[in-house]
Amino acid sequence: MSESTTPQSMAPSEKKKTSILTKPVIEWALWDWGSAAFNAVATTFVFSVYLTSDGTFTDKGTASDYLSWGLFAAGIIIALLAPITGQRADRRGKGGLALTVFTILVVICLALMFFVAPAGPLGPRGGLFLGIALLGIGNIFFEFASVNYNAMLNHLSTKENMGRISGLGWGSGYVGGIVLLLILYVGLISPEVGWFGITHANGLHIRVSMVIAAAWMLLSALPLMLHPVKPRHIDEHHGEHETLWDSYRKLWSTVKSLAKESPHTLFFLAASAVFRDGLAGVFTFGAILAGTAFGFSSSEVIIFAIAANIVAGIATIAMGALDDIIGPKRLIVISLSCMVIAGMSVFFLHNGGKIIFWTFGLALCVFVGPTQSASRSFLGRMIPEGREGEVFGLYATTGRAVSFLAPAMYGIFLAFGRNWTPAGADYTYWGILGIILILALGLVMTLFVHPAKAKLDSLK
Repeated sequence: MSESTTPQSMAPSEKKKTSILTKPVIEWALWDWGSAAFNAVATTFVFSVYLTSDGTFTDKGTASDYLSWGLFAAGIIIALLAPITGQRADRRGKGGLALTVFTILVVICLALMFFVAPAGPLGPRGGLFLGIALLGIGNIFFEFASVNYNAMLNHLSTKENMGRISGLGWGSGYVGGIVLLLILYVGLISPEVGWFGITHANGLHIRVSMVIAAAWMLLSALPLMLHPVKPRHIDEHHGEHETLWDSYRKLWSTVKSLAKESPHTLFFLAASAVFRDGLAGVFTFGAILAGTAFGFSSSEVIIFAIAANIVAGIATIAMGALDDIIGPKRLIVISLSCMVIAGMSVFFLHNGGKIIFWTFGLALCVFVGPTQSASRSFLGRMIPEGREGEVFGLYATTGRAVSFLAPAMYGIFLAFGRNWTPAGADYTYWGILGIILILALGLVMTLFVHPAKAKLDSLK
């Protein structure tokens, strides 16, 4: 495919009708805006930092190890189930319903985080395990919801604006993160006594923040849940009574078809599996690294998070236009190259203190969103009509679906650091090497993907 290939689902007359700021596109982007409640608040900057803060539940090294392996387990489950949930929704034309169900389940996980307290009935260790379990389960449901959300991109866009619409969605997520983090920081996290007399005792300020995050995500997702983007094609030949075995058999048929007819598409799925898991690791473990290796307080982590989201949001929306001009593959290669350089700088210059993390951490954030958005638009340009959920299900499986890679490599390099640094010295900065290794491998693999050979005209 050339990187400007028109999705087959787009007739010429439909191209003229599709613009960036239509009501369906805005409602679609609002879901990404609300997703910051899980991505920014739960997974990255607030709840995960709370779980791994030294002395809250246990020491920071042990908590980081447990969290990395908990997310590893969640990644295995996603890998097994994400593609069949997408293809089943495709064939039944129920992507909107699936999005609604999984979004509500994520909201429930967020709300239940209120009960994760170091002095709760489960004790510190039990509270830590409950928090990790809710993060892992929330990640599973969030990924299933994202499969159906991403599949809607093709029904909203044309070859001329797919990069901009994809970038608008990702950028909205970052902007939503800024607004929500500011609300939580000013109202609950920064002051000793926050709104409604809420204090830091027993982590109450964080626990209430998670309830607010749950409400934020639900309200933001409501427009899309009430008015889901309708697919242009429903496979009438597949009924409601498809077994799991049938789903896996059809999935295997799709993989074989890709291997035979479009191996470069399959190779892109593999390459993006690697680098997107590294991108997830940057945000999942970046805030943890700030707190453990660079001595950021919870308030300082939030301030960094706000700055990071401002940088990422502006860069993602701006580079969405660049995606449409130079093509998504070139944008991915440029972004990953810059991220590898910035990440290695964090490792080798870590003794420089907080200014090093501020400088190169923000540099990393410039390129995370554009890479994610360009990866989504790259695949979206290839997919034949009616197979969006199925292929994006594979995308989830081969991307965050193998999300055990980043947690595992982070944990492995923590172990290396523990063994190779003097006793009593901090070793947590070693974790960044595991993430950078994944990004570098994904970059090399992407170089061998030829867009002109990756277009999907059909799938068997």
